[in-house]
Amino acid sequence: MNLHRRLLLASLVALPMVRLAHGAVAHRLTVLHMNDFHSRHEPVDNRALTCKPGARPDCFGGAARLATALFAERSAAEAAGRTVLLLDAGDQFQGSLFYTAWHGEVELAVMRVLGTEAMAVGNHEFDNGPETLARFVRAAPFPVLSANVDASAEPALAGLLRPATVLRKDGLDIGIVGLTTQEAATTSSPGPNIRFNDPAPVLAAQAQALRAQGAKLVIALSHLGWAQDRGLAAATPGVDVFVGGHSHTLLSDSEAGASGPAHEVIGRAVVVQAACYGRYFGRLDLDVADDGQVLAYGGDTRHVGLELAEHPQVAAIAAGYTAQLDTVRRRVVGHAPAAIDITTCRIAECPLGSFVADAMLASVHGADVAVVNGGGLRTGLPGGDITIGDVLSVLPFGNTVAKLRMTGADLREAIVNGLSRAGLGGFPQVAGLRLTWKPLAAPAERLGRIEIRQTDGRMAPLDPARIYTVVTNNFMRTGGDGYVAMRDHAIDPYDAGPGVDEIVSAAIAAGGPLAPRLDGRIAVE
Repeated sequence: MNLHRRLLLASLVALPMVRLAHGAVAHRLTVLHMNDFHSRHEPVDNRALTCKPGARPDCFGGAARLATALFAERSAAEAAGRTVLLLDAGDQFQGSLFYTAWHGEVELAVMRVLGTEAMAVGNHEFDNGPETLARFVRAAPFPVLSANVDASAEPALAGLLRPATVLRKDGLDIGIVGLTTQEAATTSSPGPNIRFNDPAPVLAAQAQALRAQGAKLVIALSHLGWAQDRGLAAATPGVDVFVGGHSHTLLSDSEAGASGPAHEVIGRAVVVQAACYGRYFGRLDLDVADDGQVLAYGGDTRHVGLELAEHPQVAAIAAGYTAQLDTVRRRVVGHAPAAIDITTCRIAECPLGSFVADAMLASVHGADVAVVNGGGLRTGLPGGDITIGDVLSVLPFGNTVAKLRMTGADLREAIVNGLSRAGLGGFPQVAGLRLTWKPLAAPAERLGRIEIRQTDGRMAPLDPARIYTVVTNNFMRTGGDGYVAMRDHAIDPYDAGPGVDEIVSAAIAAGGPLAPRLDGRIAVE
């Protein structure tokens, strides 16, 4: 039996329906949904790092295998007499060289093949400014939605983003409302003319308006995060389904480590989300009465494994762009008068480590400090022209900029851990703070004093009770190199910022000749 047929049959036999109400079923709808793809056209491992099939047992995903899985699931649903709707909850942009080089072009080419029917705007859709998003929206054959983004004062985007749309499926009018996290104002680069409004009143108003237009079923296509979706589901009775994104939450009845069930009913709404990076997609089956009442629901989140064959058309798209990436890697982003090495980055403040930490701190509006592991820098930079390939050699792991808030006491704990790893990869390179340490003391006693730079430029002692906004990379934020304080004590963490390599490349390009110097931010007592 071929793989496509096996997947189709598996889909058909394992979708029990949960009945909510009695009534005559008039419409049998299947919503296929994905979110937070982040330009991951190649398979990734559990840390979202690109890997080759067969190289690691935990590799999965990739655009071509995702396409195979989605088409098989569509066929299975249609064979069962269901009508299919494919939705995307945002953050197609950012995360690989496919985006760095082509700014949404590759993502859109794949989405055309998949047959995406509506997409919410994610925060990363603003990463390269409103003009880049505008080009994507103009070229998209589907509506790009956000009801709480006010772009009326931004010439590049005015009139392009739609708050909502109505799609007809099997005689059923379905209203779809787009929502975007307000964090986009500070985690991305929307410019000064765009406003991110409170999604709650906007959603309620749009749901009411869609009902008035004749929509029988209302779906919030939400890039707000699981917690906010759950809150809005309880508070907004006019919405039937929340198809979510932003928090990268795996909701599943079958996958180990899921944060919750595949479908959670809150109030009258079913809440779903399918993790991230194309490693999963979701299926939600809805049996709907003629008046739009949801009578029953079913489905689950699907894993996209490497046992799947690649979809030929999508594989050809990815291969065509991959062939051009060598040219991208040779692109010059700056110049260094002399070579910059990393020989001291695991034992002391080092110029390149400070430069990377400064670039990361500057990339997050309002952040207080940045902490980077010295072992994350794998080689130095050559003298002369610096290319994107050179930057990727320094930062080869594909890590993303991560943001969290934590108390001063917890930040101190994180720094103590870093200094305890002198000579190892976890030694901290920092920005926005100044510290002293005793290299010969016992590991837990090496840290002396810490001072934090204030908004007026003054340095002030670390306040153990104050909440600081910290920038790091996703490896450290999730406990890598012993930074468990960033994992266990993080407040509102967000790990899916731009690639660290992209931030550093942009910082090199924005400055003059690259010649970082030591400035005493890590001093020996």
